[in-house]
Amino acid sequence: MGISRKMSQLGTETAFDVLARANALSAQGVDVINLGIGQPDFPTPAPIVAAGIQALQDGHHGYTPATGILELREAVAADILKRRKVAVSPDNILIMPGGKLTMSFAIEMFGEAGAEILYPNPGFPIYESMIKYSGATPIPIPLLEETGFSFDADHVLSLITEKTRLIILNTPANPTGGVVDKEELRKLAAGLKNHPDVYILSDEIYSRMTYDGLDHVSMLSFPEIRDRLIVLDGWSKTYAMTGWRLGWGLWPDKLVQLATRLCVNYHSCVNASAQFAGIEALQGDQSCVDEMMDAFNDRRLLIHGRLNQMPGITCTLPKGAFYAFPNIKATGLTSSQMQDELLGKMGVATISGTSFGKDGEGYIRFSYANSMDNINKAMDRVEKITRDLNGL
Repeated sequence: MGISRKMSQLGTETAFDVLARANALSAQGVDVINLGIGQPDFPTPAPIVAAGIQALQDGHHGYTPATGILELREAVAADILKRRKVAVSPDNILIMPGGKLTMSFAIEMFGEAGAEILYPNPGFPIYESMIKYSGATPIPIPLLEETGFSFDADHVLSLITEKTRLIILNTPANPTGGVVDKEELRKLAAGLKNHPDVYILSDEIYSRMTYDGLDHVSMLSFPEIRDRLIVLDGWSKTYAMTGWRLGWGLWPDKLVQLATRLCVNYHSCVNASAQFAGIEALQGDQSCVDEMMDAFNDRRLLIHGRLNQMPGITCTLPKGAFYAFPNIKATGLTSSQMQDELLGKMGVATISGTSFGKDGEGYIRFSYANSMDNINKAMDRVEKITRDLNGL
């Protein structure tokens, strides 16, 4: 058919496949509880919605600058100063239609045949997919259960070769809920001084989602790498704005013009009214975030406690995001088998650990972005499967 061979290297995000299957079952009358998709179950807070509507009523219907409107970029810069204690220029901020384009642009900039890009495994599946699509070789950074799904900085540094162009980091993390220890991040930043040509993409989309008094540690905390650091964040998770498609990337001076050129080529600009809603989200009352995080914390403790009471399952307490990533190896099922059993027989949508890389085998991801009642009902069904498997 003349289709480019690189298309065969492009993967997918299984969460959307599972969502489609779950929706199809629901349409057939099956009572499905969706703990698969990584999407807050809360509506976007009313003041944010009102700001988007007001923007439309005020006539913001046309193109905006490819970089995003200045007012929003200034709001992002102010938020970075407030939360990450680092002053940045709005000129280095690009407003994106979600988070994926920031990671895709970074990978495309550095990925080509003969290059290597390091990425977390298990990790967000689009990292590996886009690395392969770019022609580069993906080099996994193992995230281990025994370290709370953190990593060892010395090991990461040992993976760097003369072919390494980019390192992708994600903390708090999808799918594990893990948070990388501050000391390991500090050691990694210090060690990267010996590799001045290696760039860093820090995916911090869950930066506001940490628990037990744990503060988010941004890679912006380390001045020695700022001139080659790309930071990804946005509104989707924090403000329950997944459908608004709004994110931002912070780019170093030497890359921002290249990234802007990619914006022009790929998407021209971001939806105008969504950008005004984004300003309200950052500058308005933040109690909505606190309320959502209180609810997520209650759900986190519930699902963690329930999973650890089940035969054949152990679960590390998540430190961030809204995912639990239990170990199911003792059940005797593979990750894919457990995913299919839970959805097909029990009406519980989850995501196989292998959807997040080969190191996800033996695990399954639950999103606890759902109500306490639904989580309890889902856990009853999961427990029945585990008890049946153990003949109990």
